[in-house]
Parts: sequence; C-alpha cells; structure tokens
Amino acid sequence: MRVERDEHGDDRADVRGDGVLSYDLTVRPWIPVQCTDGTEGVLSLLDVFVQARKVRRIVGDLPTQEFALLRLLLAVLHDALDGRPDDTDDWAELWESAEPFDAVPAYLEQHRDRFDLLHPVAPFFQVAELRTGKNEVFALDRIVADVPNGDPFFSMRRPGADRLGFAEAARWVVHAHAYDTSGIKTGAVGDPDAKAGKAYPKGPAWAGNLGGIAAEGRSLRETLLLNLIAPGSGLVHAAKDDAPAWRRPPCAPGENRDPGFASRPSGVRDLYTWQSRRIRLHYDADGVHGVLLSYGDGLVQRNRQKYEPMSAWRRSEPQEKKLREVPVYLPREHKPERAAWRGMQSLVAPVGQGEKTGRNEPAGFLRPALADWLGLLVDEGHIEPAARLRLRTYGVVYGTQQSVIDEITADGVDLSVALLGEQDRLMGQTAVDAVGDADAAVRVLADLAGDLAHAAGAETDRAKKTAGDLGYAALDGPYRIWVSGLAPGVDRHEHREIWQESVFSTVWGLGRRLLDEAGEAAFAGRQFKTSKGTVILDSALADLWFRSRLRRALPAAQSSNGSGAFATGEKSTVG
Repeated sequence: MRVERDEHGDDRADVRGDGVLSYDLTVRPWIPVQCTDGTEGVLSLLDVFVQARKVRRIVGDLPTQEFALLRLLLAVLHDALDGRPDDTDDWAELWESAEPFDAVPAYLEQHRDRFDLLHPVAPFFQVAELRTGKNEVFALDRIVADVPNGDPFFSMRRPGADRLGFAEAARWVVHAHAYDTSGIKTGAVGDPDAKAGKAYPKGPAWAGNLGGIAAEGRSLRETLLLNLIAPGSGLVHAAKDDAPAWRRPPCAPGENRDPGFASRPSGVRDLYTWQSRRIRLHYDADGVHGVLLSYGDGLVQRNRQKYEPMSAWRRSEPQEKKLREVPVYLPREHKPERAAWRGMQSLVAPVGQGEKTGRNEPAGFLRPALADWLGLLVDEGHIEPAARLRLRTYGVVYGTQQSVIDEITADGVDLSVALLGEQDRLMGQTAVDAVGDADAAVRVLADLAGDLAHAAGAETDRAKKTAGDLGYAALDGPYRIWVSGLAPGVDRHEHREIWQESVFSTVWGLGRRLLDEAGEAAFAGRQFKTSKGTVILDSALADLWFRSRLRRALPAAQSSNGSGAFATGEKSTVG
C-alpha cells in the first residue's frame, strides 16, 4: 500500500503557472491513516478512497478530528454518488460492489479548485478576503485545539503553535468548523454582527453540541459505507438542493443572509460540511504562520434529529416550558466520566426503547438515526446479524461559557450488529439490563464505602464517589468482553447469568478490600439512625448490609465465584 508522510516529506506549497501558490488537497497527502497491516501514513483525499480497502481507520491529531474528517469524507462520497444510496437495496449494491467508490476520482477532478487550500478566490473551507479593520494576523493557537487556551504548558507545542505545515493546517481548519469554541472573537470587516472590532458569542461549532457516534467496520471502506445513510429510508432529511460547501458559492464574512438560508441544512451533505466559522490562513511557501477566525453560520440545536444522524437526542422539558413547544429534543452529549457502554440504552434497540413516558407523551430520548439505519440493514437481511462492528463515540466538554475546551471524550464498544435491529429486541434489552446490573452493584459498593466512612467519622460523599469510580473501572473491561459475545445463537438468559456472576465476583472482591482497609475507627463504629431506630454502624454491620444488598442486586449470581462467604455465612475478616 502506498502512503506518504507529509510531516517528514516536502510539505511546501506548489507554484502554479501564474506564480500563485497552491496546495491541492485532492492529491497532496494530509489525512493520517492506520492501515490494515498496522502501519501508519498520510494520504491525499483521492488516495483515501482509492485505497480505502487497505486503510483500517483515520487517525487524527485528536479523536474529534477523526470524526470531523470522517464526516467530510462522507459528504464527498454522498455527493460523488449523486445522493446515493437511494434505499437499502441500493445500499446493498454498493456494499457488494467491487468498486463502490469508482465515481470519486472524476468527482474530485471536477471540483479540484475548491479543494485547494490556498486558492486565491475560494480557498478550501475559508474566506479569501477575510480581514480585520487593522489587517491583524493571529496565532494559530486559535484553531489548534490541542493547545489549551491559557495553559500552553500542558501541550507538547509549548509555548504554542507558531507554524504549521499545510497538511496539518488543513486538518485543523476542518476541525474548527466542527468543534471551535464560543466566546468573543475578532470581528471581520463586512460582518454586520461585529461591533467595535469584536464578534460576540454565538455558541460552539455544530459538532461541539453533539454526542458524536460513528460506526466503524473492519476497513475504511466498510466504515464509509456503514455510515452512508440512504435519504429514501426516511431517517434523515434530504432536500433536492442538498450539496456540500464546495458546491455552494464561497462564503462572505458573517452569517449567511441569503434568501432560503433559513431552510438549511438541506441534508447531510450540507450539514457535514457546515461552515460554522469564517477562517483565513496566512502563509508563505513553507507553511502557515497565522490565522483569522470569526463566526460563520449558526445552527439551532433543537429538534434537529432528522437532520443530524450521528448523535442521540434527549427530550428537554425545561426548553419546552421556555419555548412553549412540545416536544423539544436536544443532542445527548457524552459525559467524560461515563464509558460508552454505560450509555448502551441510547445505542441499541431494547424493548420499549425511547418509549413514551405517558399517555400522548413524546419519547424521553431518541437513539441516533445511524443506529436505526444499521438496525434496518440487519432487519432487511443486507448485513448478517452475527456481523460485528464498533460504535465509536466522540465529544467535547467546554468550560468557562463554552470559550475553552476542557475535555475531549472518545470511546468505543464492540458489539454484534444484531443488537441494533428490531427483529430481536430482547437481545438489545439484555445488553441494557446488564448495564443495569453493573449500576446496581456499583451503587451497593458505593453504599458500603459510605457506611464505612460514616462508621469512621469521615466524609461519606467523597468515599462513595471514589468507590463508584473504582467499581465502574473494574467492570469496564469485563462488560466490553461480555457484550461482544452477545450474538445470535447465544442463550441470552445464560449469558446474563454469566455477567451477573462476573459482576458479583468483581464487586465482592472490591468490597472485601474496602473492609480490610477500613481501619480501627470503622471497627469501633458510630451511632446511625435508620427507619427502625438507632444502631451502632461499624464495619461488621456495614459488611452485613453489603452482603444483603449485593445478593438482592444480582439474584442470578452463583456462589462459585470466590464469594463463598455469602453462601456459608463465613465471617468477614473485618469485625
């Protein structure tokens, strides 16, 4: 497989016949990839599609950059295929085709000028004449998200990003349109919303609002096709004028005010390339040395579930009261402290998934349209139910009025694609119930930690949180292994029992450790008021309560998992 490494090769700009600098992203390597043989390299936009079968996955400078680049590739593919696939049968033809991307090379050649990062009139994802009243140029830290704002000493780029090669700069431009922060930005000449040289907060770029989710196959070829949702499925909005940014007129400074803009995005091609910002790179022949970044096209979050397929959605009753509108759905963000498997309910298709909360009440949450799409492919027989894929999650946590990036979340869970289908929702329900088993057992462990802290006269909340984190960390690997084995042909009842036994053994061991480390103060105990009166809560009573609670939380667990103290009444080593 032919790959190139732009960072270690010649990343200088080309010089066109008229003397103008050029950096053609269709042929210059700029997208980092991991190949199926384990090697890594950097490919051009053209080669990513030509060699997609040999590419394992995109590997960006940050996980969120991978998500942004994947959506860019999907927009290219959808448009090169003229909006295909039309329906699931059409998708199946692409899936079985030896060359599903054969339309891409001619398409990229047709739109080659719009993929020139340095084009004098329509540079890729930029505004050619963007400037401030004083013609200022700013540091590249404004688009390089791995340089924490105000904390450059936490970055490998200390003290900041002074220069970038063109390949890396292109990646950060794509990322900025997806994940740029809010806050006060520089006002550009010609932006009617700018005041006194400042552009005031309009919120993060679009993908920054999402709990991003993508399906990953065994190769980039499979990944692109799995995420290629047919407009004819009814799962995503698709107007006839759906088009990516490079097939629209170049943006001007400020928000688009053209007639008809209010009806956009017109489809996923439009949304995946949404111009959330106005950007202009400043460069010389050797690379990029500065940038101007300001606000572009805003996008209201609420009720965009038919437009944005790569996020789950939650119902917001506070917004319903505020807007006097029912229902109101907002993107369901990922929480850094929660592993992807703990949100299994919003990914698979359990019994009653997203069901209505009462008579004539809208569903409390909606899973991603992407998950519905994959389930539809399974149910219609286009993907084998036993096939496996990875659901990857991406998200950003913003801080200080969304003006800085505090954390970036990225995770993934491997599962049988059958869990996403409607034909056997009991299998999806088993995966969800298993998460409930983990939650219940971890609560028991946290209660034990709280009881021991009370017995010792210490703070209970901190002890419970620490124990809860410990419990989930210990169950993380076991759940991922267990759910990967939940597939057609597996006895789900027996599989659930195996899981409860595993949880029991793990949490039992953690409980024993807490008891052994409780100390003399917890052994002596303190008074504690219960519904039946006041007792002396010491480590022995905490142990007794722990045993009883864990038995109730995991009724299917057996006594053969190193938990003989439960079955025999053997005394704890503490108390």
